[in-house]
Amino acid sequence: MKSLKDKVVVITGAGSGIGRALALNCAERGSLLALSDVDEAGLAETVELVTKAGVRKVRSDRLDVADRDAFARYALNVVQDFGRANVVINNAGVALSGDLTDLEYSDMDWIIGINFWGVVHGTKEFLPHLIASGDGHVVNISSLFGLVSMPGQSMYNATKYAVRGMTEALREEMLIAGAPVGVTSVHPGGIKTAIARNARVSAKEDQAATANLFDKKLARMTPEKAAEIIVKGIVKNQARVLVGIDAHIVHQFAKLTGSRYQDVVAKNSKRFLPDKTRVV
Repeated sequence: MKSLKDKVVVITGAGSGIGRALALNCAERGSLLALSDVDEAGLAETVELVTKAGVRKVRSDRLDVADRDAFARYALNVVQDFGRANVVINNAGVALSGDLTDLEYSDMDWIIGINFWGVVHGTKEFLPHLIASGDGHVVNISSLFGLVSMPGQSMYNATKYAVRGMTEALREEMLIAGAPVGVTSVHPGGIKTAIARNARVSAKEDQAATANLFDKKLARMTPEKAAEIIVKGIVKNQARVLVGIDAHIVHQFAKLTGSRYQDVVAKNSKRFLPDKTRVV
């Protein structure tokens, strides 16, 4: 795929952040868009923005990516509407902070349903249509935390590692089959989105402090810049796309130190992680 012009691009989590920026980037490149999110108000704003950007056709749907049956219906409706699907970007994601011992199973099910199953649903339901298009591409948004682990992020790490593993195996399967589908795993570092502010936390975590740490110290890159890097990776058919200098530095550090990076992170964690709250 050398260009996204006239391609039908499906983007989940398009109501804000990287998803919105991807929608705008693709619109400016001449793509036709199928956008979804659970946030209907945010999604409507994105539709307005891509319309102003000159998109020729845009479809928007409220979609809970964790709902398997709903996703199956959505994929069929999109293909029926556009006649095809060329690119699916499984971008929808959430965050959950807290030590494993403090997390509730209900919150663990929530993040797995969206971050992992949502990506599986989007990939599996659209894959036959991408193959049929003769020029398809799967883009799954993992994370820097799909390459290295961090304390207090066990379930987020688990979902993003799972996305990476599934995506890389899928790429191998497509190569073996000779299928006309590129596959890209994306690993953003700190991007200026609302993911930390909208995250769930354990009872022992300070939600405000956690969000403040991310927003003020970790989130360095704009969603627009991240989207540009991701789209260039699609056009170049890159297997893995690292987004942000922090992603490159931390990834290289972990590669050089091997499993010892975990000891370094644990030793220095109190310098950057917020204090725990007291549970009464």
